Amino acid sequence: MMPMGHAPHREIKPEPGADVRVELCRLAAAGSEWLEVSELETRRDGPSYTAETLAQLHEAKPDDELTLILGADQAAHLASWHEPERVLELARVAVAAREGMEREAVLRRLDRVGRDGVIEFFDMPRVDISSTMVRERLAEGRPVGYLVPEAVAGVVEERGLYTAGVGTA
Repeated sequence: MMPMGHAPHREIKPEPGADVRVELCRLAAAGSEWLEVSELETRRDGPSYTAETLAQLHEAKPDDELTLILGADQAAHLASWHEPERVLELARVAVAAREGMEREAVLRRLDRVGRDGVIEFFDMPRVDISSTMVRERLAEGRPVGYLVPEAVAGVVEERGLYTAGVGTA
């Protein structure tokens, strides 16, 4: 699990800060034997480009096979990312279904970046929960229980994270 460092394409407000996002990821991964949290992006200066992150991971462990997991909604925009060809050169892309985004539509949008053999769809029960939706619910004062792990929901509620005015200074 790798929290975003500095989003190059949008500003998220309110933003509690990288250290808090790392802490929330650690709470979400707590107790898992197969999931860990990386601070690679949050400790790097400048925009967090996936191509650069994958290059750093590859450099650190050149024999490892990297897989980037994306929802179909994000995969559909991959061609507009910073160095999309490099992303596909460094990692396989595993794509999960998302509401309103069919496989064929994703593949059509990726035709120009040479997607052959590196884009794979995988089947799983669809979970239509996004970070944007969770942040919107919190900003509206609505609960996020059952949408995020209990420990994460507790800290978010206790500190009033992602509510109007938090992290905007």
